[in-house]
Parts: sequence; C-alpha cells; structure tokens
Amino acid sequence: MSLTHDPRPPLPDWIMDAYGVLSARITESADDEGAPAIARERAMRILCTDEELALERADADHALARLLERGYLYEVDTELRVTSPPE
Repeated sequence: MSLTHDPRPPLPDWIMDAYGVLSARITESADDEGAPAIARERAMRILCTDEELALERADADHALARLLERGYLYEVDTELRVTSPPE
C-alpha cells in the first residue's frame, strides 16, 4: 500500500512511524481465527519499548487514538487490526 495514494487523512510523521511499527507487528501475528491482530495493551508496550520510537505512554496512547480515529487501525474487543484502504 502506497501512503502517497492513501485516501485516509494524513498524520504527523511520528504517528505514521508508530503505524509502521504496529502494522508490521499486526500482520506478523494472527488470532485463533487467523485474523492478524494484537491486543491493545501489547501495542502500547511495543510503542513504548521500540528503540527507534521509545514513546512515553501518553504519546503512545495519543498515537493509537489518532490511528483509530483516522481509520488506519480498527479495534475488535481489545484487539487492534490494520484497516486496508479501498483501492
């Protein structure tokens, strides 16, 4: 997916960096039904412990909120999944 042709509203670079880290982790995992997803709390830990991001908890929470609001991620129960934009 090319972000230059992405119809979703743009976000600051640091949030898009967080999205890159999370989307890679999400697509590498799968729940019991095979849908790629990670728990929201695990996503928070990833954002706070990633060496390149090293976000504070409040910043990680803000990034997740923006990614959910703008449709980059969606939440099912307490799991986060990547939204694929329409082509």
